[in-house]
Amino acid sequence: MDKAFDIIVFGATGFTGRLVAEYLHTTYGVGRGVAWAMAGRSLEKLTQVRDALGTAPALPLLVADAGDAKALARLVAQTRVVITTVGPYQKHGQALVDACAQAGTDYVDLCGEPGWMAQMIPRLQGPAAVSGARIVFSCGFDSIPFDLGVVYLQHEAMQRLGVPLVRVHGRVKVMKGGFSGGTAASLLATLETAGRDPTLARTLGDPFALTPGFRGPGQPDDNTAAFDELAQSWTGPFVMAPINTKNVHRTHALRGHPWGTDFVYSERMLTGGGAGGEKRAKALARNTRVQNALLAFGPTRALIRRFALPQPGQGPTKEQREKGRYEVLFIGQTADGRTLRASVKGDRDPGYGSTCKLISETALCLAREINPDMTPGGVWTPGAAMGLTLVRRLQEHAGLSFQILDEPRAS
Repeated sequence: MDKAFDIIVFGATGFTGRLVAEYLHTTYGVGRGVAWAMAGRSLEKLTQVRDALGTAPALPLLVADAGDAKALARLVAQTRVVITTVGPYQKHGQALVDACAQAGTDYVDLCGEPGWMAQMIPRLQGPAAVSGARIVFSCGFDSIPFDLGVVYLQHEAMQRLGVPLVRVHGRVKVMKGGFSGGTAASLLATLETAGRDPTLARTLGDPFALTPGFRGPGQPDDNTAAFDELAQSWTGPFVMAPINTKNVHRTHALRGHPWGTDFVYSERMLTGGGAGGEKRAKALARNTRVQNALLAFGPTRALIRRFALPQPGQGPTKEQREKGRYEVLFIGQTADGRTLRASVKGDRDPGYGSTCKLISETALCLAREINPDMTPGGVWTPGAAMGLTLVRRLQEHAGLSFQILDEPRAS
């Protein structure tokens, strides 16, 4: 069905949404091959964003509120794919994703809220399969570099070794720049919900929470300090591992478990070797436990929300975003002990500069390069829906690099 737009950016007046709009404007312009529009609840604010970005007045501005189901149904009917940056999704995302699933409109977001995603998978799968909508969560820093990093490494293992890797370690080597305020707000919203719903706590701790009907083997406890023999480095907890690991296992399940039903994935931060690395790893583990305990306390969350999180319209400067970068090391091992290493690098800060490029190019990949025969309607991950096609696009357009670091070797 012909649509007026390739992409509608919903939430374009927020800080991250504005960065997405800015990226589309500077990269693709208006009327130059990509038909896109900005949407939000205030025409006045949308006009201000358009003018501030220097975007042509011809760029369409569409008004809809996140809670207005009828307005959202009219909105999504006009486009091939919706990009939404309006979170926390468990508070503001239900009506929009429902509208997309019903209308057959593809959907991408920045969701890092596994409890909400676990609820949405059974809710949306049926309607999306009927309508043809491809619903793809977690299309920013959480979890594209990790999800696609594993897909890429496993593909290279099959090419070079002829067998899959039965375990993969994802190790954050460099991270310069912060997480977005939206990521932190989503975490706080998740903790508040968990306080009211004990089943959510079990979901958060379950690496297979997003693979209904399948449970794999026991997975590593990544909340402690530990020496990684494959990386030859001490490691500590990585704050985004609880969502990234779930998406990796969901990608594996959606692809039909090509890496084996006994596949194990671990995700941590590298802290270095020797006594110094051990000290840093233990400090990171200790700080993580303290932070989790504090975040579980309601008054602490209220203070963080009021004083620590970026307020609407706030975020790092352009210079700060451009100076940021990250690198994730992936080390995999076959059943017979051979190993293969790869790195994924991003050229901007993870929470804002890289994320706005990742979600934009993911939306364009889904709309233009992934036909329904390849990926039919349903609830997907980036790695399962687009795989190596998205890897190629992100390397060409989004400042990511995927690279094998050495030839396979025996452990």
